Amino acid sequence: MRRGRFAFLLAAALLTGAFSPPAAAQRSGTVVELFTSQGCSSCPPADAFIGELAKRKDVIALSFHVDYWNYLGWKDRFATPETTARQRAYGRALGMRYVYTPQIVIGGVTQAVGSGFRRVLALIEQARRRPALDIRITHPDAHTATLNIGAGPKQRRPATVWLMFYDNEHVTRIARGENRGRRLVNTNVVRSLKRVGAWRGDRMELTLSLDALGANGRDGCAVIVQEDDTGPILGAIAFPLPRRGS
Repeated sequence: MRRGRFAFLLAAALLTGAFSPPAAAQRSGTVVELFTSQGCSSCPPADAFIGELAKRKDVIALSFHVDYWNYLGWKDRFATPETTARQRAYGRALGMRYVYTPQIVIGGVTQAVGSGFRRVLALIEQARRRPALDIRITHPDAHTATLNIGAGPKQRRPATVWLMFYDNEHVTRIARGENRGRRLVNTNVVRSLKRVGAWRGDRMELTLSLDALGANGRDGCAVIVQEDDTGPILGAIAFPLPRRGS
Protein backbone atom coordinates (compact mmCIF):
# COMPACT_ATOMS: atom_id res chain seq x y z
CA MET A 1 0.00 0.00 0.00
CA ARG A 2 1.31 3.41 -0.87
CA ARG A 3 2.22 5.79 1.95
CA GLY A 4 -0.38 8.37 0.83
CA ARG A 5 -3.15 5.78 0.79
CA PHE A 6 -2.26 4.58 4.28
CA ALA A 7 -2.18 8.18 5.57
CA PHE A 8 -5.66 8.72 4.13
CA LEU A 9 -7.00 5.60 5.86
CA LEU A 10 -5.38 6.64 9.13
CA ALA A 11 -6.94 10.11 8.96
CA ALA A 12 -10.34 8.64 8.18
CA ALA A 13 -10.00 6.20 11.08
CA LEU A 14 -9.24 8.98 13.52
CA LEU A 15 -12.27 10.95 12.35
CA THR A 16 -14.57 7.96 12.80
CA GLY A 17 -12.95 6.89 16.11
CA ALA A 18 -11.71 3.54 14.81
CA PHE A 19 -8.38 2.37 13.52
CA SER A 20 -7.35 -1.11 12.41
CA PRO A 21 -3.97 -1.19 10.70
CA PRO A 22 -4.10 -3.09 7.42
CA ALA A 23 -2.26 -6.41 7.25
CA ALA A 24 0.52 -4.79 5.23
CA ALA A 25 1.18 -2.32 8.10
CA GLN A 26 1.49 -5.06 10.72
CA ARG A 27 4.82 -6.79 10.95
CA SER A 28 5.75 -10.11 12.50
CA GLY A 29 9.25 -11.49 12.60
CA THR A 30 12.45 -11.95 14.54
CA VAL A 31 12.88 -9.51 17.41
CA VAL A 32 16.26 -7.76 17.39
CA GLU A 33 16.96 -5.65 20.49
CA LEU A 34 19.80 -3.15 20.53
CA PHE A 35 21.01 -1.92 23.92
CA THR A 36 22.66 1.40 23.24
CA SER A 37 23.47 4.83 24.66
CA GLN A 38 24.01 8.28 23.20
CA GLY A 39 26.96 8.57 25.59
CA CYS A 40 28.80 5.56 24.11
CA SER A 41 31.25 6.31 21.31
CA SER A 42 31.04 2.72 20.00
CA CYS A 43 27.27 2.82 19.55
CA PRO A 44 26.59 4.99 16.46
CA PRO A 45 27.49 2.23 13.93
CA ALA A 46 25.14 -0.15 15.73
CA ASP A 47 22.43 2.53 15.80
CA ALA A 48 22.75 2.89 12.03
CA PHE A 49 22.64 -0.89 11.62
CA ILE A 50 19.36 -1.10 13.55
CA GLY A 51 17.99 1.59 11.24
CA GLU A 52 18.73 -0.67 8.28
CA LEU A 53 17.34 -3.78 9.98
CA ALA A 54 14.12 -1.89 10.75
CA LYS A 55 13.45 -1.73 7.01
CA ARG A 56 13.23 -5.52 6.77
CA LYS A 57 9.73 -7.01 6.79
CA ASP A 58 10.89 -10.12 8.66
CA VAL A 59 12.56 -8.23 11.53
CA ILE A 60 11.19 -6.23 14.46
CA ALA A 61 14.14 -3.98 15.35
CA LEU A 62 14.00 -2.06 18.65
CA SER A 63 16.42 0.32 20.39
CA PHE A 64 16.69 0.26 24.18
CA HIS A 65 18.68 3.12 25.72
CA VAL A 66 20.45 2.24 28.97
CA ASP A 67 21.26 4.74 31.72
CA TYR A 68 24.65 3.62 33.03
CA TRP A 69 26.54 5.84 30.55
CA ASN A 70 24.79 9.01 31.72
CA TYR A 71 27.60 9.99 34.11
CA LEU A 72 30.12 10.54 31.29
CA GLY A 73 29.02 14.07 30.40
CA TRP A 74 25.88 13.45 28.33
CA LYS A 75 22.50 12.37 29.72
CA ASP A 76 20.61 10.24 27.22
CA ARG A 77 17.02 11.43 27.49
CA PHE A 78 15.69 8.11 26.21
CA ALA A 79 17.51 6.04 28.84
CA THR A 80 15.44 4.47 31.62
CA PRO A 81 16.14 2.20 34.60
CA GLU A 82 13.59 -0.27 33.15
CA THR A 83 15.63 -0.61 29.96
CA THR A 84 18.84 -1.18 31.92
CA ALA A 85 17.04 -3.75 34.07
CA ARG A 86 15.94 -5.60 30.92
CA GLN A 87 19.50 -5.77 29.65
CA ARG A 88 20.81 -6.99 33.01
CA ALA A 89 18.11 -9.66 33.10
CA TYR A 90 19.25 -10.82 29.66
CA GLY A 91 22.79 -10.92 31.00
CA ARG A 92 21.72 -13.32 33.75
CA ALA A 93 19.60 -15.43 31.39
CA LEU A 94 22.45 -15.74 28.87
CA GLY A 95 25.09 -16.48 31.52
CA MET A 96 27.09 -13.29 30.93
CA ARG A 97 29.49 -11.84 33.49
CA TYR A 98 28.69 -8.25 32.52
CA VAL A 99 26.58 -6.15 30.16
CA TYR A 100 27.90 -3.70 27.59
CA THR A 101 26.97 -1.41 24.74
CA PRO A 102 26.32 -1.79 21.93
CA GLN A 103 24.77 -5.19 22.51
CA ILE A 104 22.19 -6.88 20.29
CA VAL A 105 19.94 -9.69 21.53
CA ILE A 106 18.25 -11.80 18.85
CA GLY A 107 15.02 -13.64 19.56
CA GLY A 108 15.74 -13.59 23.28
CA VAL A 109 18.18 -16.49 22.94
CA THR A 110 21.47 -15.22 21.49
CA GLN A 111 23.52 -12.03 21.67
CA ALA A 112 26.33 -10.32 19.80
CA VAL A 113 28.27 -7.09 19.69
CA GLY A 114 26.06 -4.52 18.00
CA SER A 115 28.72 -3.63 15.46
CA GLY A 116 29.31 -7.29 14.54
CA PHE A 117 27.05 -7.06 11.52
CA ARG A 118 27.82 -10.44 9.91
CA ARG A 119 27.37 -12.26 13.19
CA VAL A 120 24.04 -10.56 13.87
CA LEU A 121 22.75 -11.32 10.37
CA ALA A 122 23.71 -14.98 10.77
CA LEU A 123 21.89 -15.17 14.12
CA ILE A 124 18.80 -13.60 12.58
CA GLU A 125 18.81 -16.28 9.88
CA GLN A 126 18.99 -18.96 12.58
CA ALA A 127 16.15 -17.36 14.52
CA ARG A 128 13.93 -17.20 11.41
CA ARG A 129 13.85 -21.02 11.29
CA ARG A 130 12.15 -21.31 14.67
CA PRO A 131 8.33 -21.58 14.71
CA ALA A 132 6.46 -18.53 16.00
CA LEU A 133 3.08 -17.93 17.56
CA ASP A 134 0.32 -16.38 15.50
CA ILE A 135 -0.41 -12.93 16.97
CA ARG A 136 -3.00 -10.53 15.55
CA ILE A 137 -4.11 -7.05 16.55
CA THR A 138 -7.26 -5.06 15.83
CA HIS A 139 -8.49 -1.67 17.06
CA PRO A 140 -12.19 -1.52 17.96
CA ASP A 141 -11.58 2.22 18.36
CA ALA A 142 -8.64 4.64 18.42
CA HIS A 143 -8.07 4.10 22.15
CA THR A 144 -8.41 0.33 22.41
CA ALA A 145 -6.52 -2.66 21.04
CA THR A 146 -7.71 -6.25 20.94
CA LEU A 147 -4.86 -8.73 20.95
CA ASN A 148 -5.31 -12.33 19.84
CA ILE A 149 -2.58 -14.88 20.53
CA GLY A 150 -2.87 -18.30 18.94
CA ALA A 151 -2.50 -21.63 20.69
CA GLY A 152 0.90 -23.24 21.05
CA PRO A 153 2.91 -25.59 23.26
CA LYS A 154 1.74 -25.74 26.87
CA GLN A 155 3.98 -23.70 29.15
CA ARG A 156 5.38 -25.00 32.43
CA ARG A 157 5.41 -21.39 33.55
CA PRO A 158 3.30 -18.66 31.95
CA ALA A 159 5.06 -16.64 29.26
CA THR A 160 5.01 -12.86 29.61
CA VAL A 161 3.00 -10.76 27.15
CA TRP A 162 4.86 -7.48 26.67
CA LEU A 163 3.65 -4.25 25.11
CA MET A 164 6.48 -1.98 24.05
CA PHE A 165 5.70 1.49 22.72
CA TYR A 166 8.31 3.13 20.54
CA ASP A 167 9.10 6.25 18.50
CA ASN A 168 10.07 5.68 14.87
CA GLU A 169 13.09 7.99 14.87
CA HIS A 170 14.92 10.61 16.89
CA VAL A 171 17.74 12.82 15.65
CA THR A 172 19.95 14.35 18.36
CA ARG A 173 22.96 16.63 18.23
CA ILE A 174 25.27 15.68 21.07
CA ALA A 175 26.81 18.65 22.91
CA ARG A 176 28.97 16.82 25.46
CA GLY A 177 30.53 13.48 26.28
CA GLU A 178 32.16 10.85 24.09
CA ASN A 179 29.97 11.68 21.08
CA ARG A 180 30.34 15.45 21.35
CA GLY A 181 29.60 17.20 18.04
CA ARG A 182 27.96 14.15 16.45
CA ARG A 183 24.47 13.98 14.99
CA LEU A 184 22.92 10.69 16.14
CA VAL A 185 19.94 8.96 14.57
CA ASN A 186 18.10 6.43 16.74
CA THR A 187 15.44 4.16 15.27
CA ASN A 188 12.41 2.53 16.94
CA VAL A 189 13.32 3.93 20.34
CA VAL A 190 11.41 2.06 23.06
CA ARG A 191 9.82 4.57 25.44
CA SER A 192 7.90 2.20 27.70
CA LEU A 193 7.52 -1.53 28.26
CA LYS A 194 4.56 -3.06 30.08
CA ARG A 195 3.64 -6.58 31.16
CA VAL A 196 0.00 -6.95 30.15
CA GLY A 197 -0.70 -10.66 30.42
CA ALA A 198 0.48 -14.22 30.89
CA TRP A 199 0.18 -16.79 28.09
CA ARG A 200 -0.04 -20.47 29.07
CA GLY A 201 -0.34 -22.12 25.67
CA ASP A 202 -4.06 -21.76 24.99
CA ARG A 203 -5.60 -19.32 22.56
CA MET A 204 -5.83 -15.95 24.30
CA GLU A 205 -7.61 -12.64 23.74
CA LEU A 206 -6.76 -9.39 25.54
CA THR A 207 -8.53 -6.07 25.24
CA LEU A 208 -6.22 -3.24 26.20
CA SER A 209 -6.59 0.49 26.82
CA LEU A 210 -3.81 2.09 24.81
CA ASP A 211 -4.21 5.41 26.62
CA ALA A 212 -3.86 3.86 30.08
CA LEU A 213 -0.77 1.93 28.98
CA GLY A 214 1.04 5.01 27.65
CA ALA A 215 0.51 4.89 23.89
CA ASN A 216 -0.31 8.58 23.53
CA GLY A 217 2.27 10.32 21.36
CA ARG A 218 4.08 7.13 20.40
CA ASP A 219 4.47 5.93 16.80
CA GLY A 220 4.22 2.17 17.15
CA CYS A 221 3.81 -0.79 19.43
CA ALA A 222 5.48 -4.18 19.59
CA VAL A 223 3.71 -7.12 21.22
CA ILE A 224 6.15 -9.76 22.39
CA VAL A 225 5.32 -13.12 23.98
CA GLN A 226 8.40 -14.25 25.87
CA GLU A 227 9.37 -16.99 28.29
CA ASP A 228 10.51 -15.84 31.74
CA ASP A 229 10.41 -12.12 30.87
CA THR A 230 13.80 -12.28 29.09
CA GLY A 231 13.89 -15.85 27.77
CA PRO A 232 13.17 -17.16 24.27
CA ILE A 233 10.68 -15.05 22.32
CA LEU A 234 7.78 -17.22 21.20
CA GLY A 235 6.14 -14.70 18.89
CA ALA A 236 5.95 -10.99 18.17
CA ILE A 237 4.13 -8.41 16.09
CA ALA A 238 4.65 -4.68 15.56
CA PHE A 239 2.09 -2.19 14.28
CA PRO A 240 1.66 1.57 13.85
CA LEU A 241 -0.41 3.58 16.30
CA PRO A 242 -2.92 6.29 15.48
CA ARG A 243 -1.52 9.69 16.48
CA ARG A 244 -3.60 11.38 19.16
CA GLY A 245 -1.26 14.10 20.38
CA SER A 246 2.34 14.58 21.52
